[in-house]
Amino acid sequence: MLSAKSEVQVDNQEVRVTEWRLAPGSATGHHIHEMDYVIVPVTAGELTIVAPNGERSKSPIGVGKSYFRKAGVEHDVQNETAAEIVFVEVELKP
Repeated sequence: MLSAKSEVQVDNQEVRVTEWRLAPGSATGHHIHEMDYVIVPVTAGELTIVAPNGERSKSPIGVGKSYFRKAGVEHDVQNETAAEIVFVEVELKP
């Protein structure tokens, strides 16, 4: 898979804000979230989430339909669709 592109937009004592762009056939790579975070989808689409054990699930996202997750989430996020998927990740620093 190709590597997703990321751009840190804000990084201070309170938050880190990163824009993620997943071209078709790209992935974030396996990672563990060390902070609580909010995802704000910029485009609609369907992400493929790959758990550490290899289990795969589909996760539809909608423009502006934000969601929150606690620290400790471990996964790879892949775009197996034909369109670019863009979202903003807001990590909440302790």
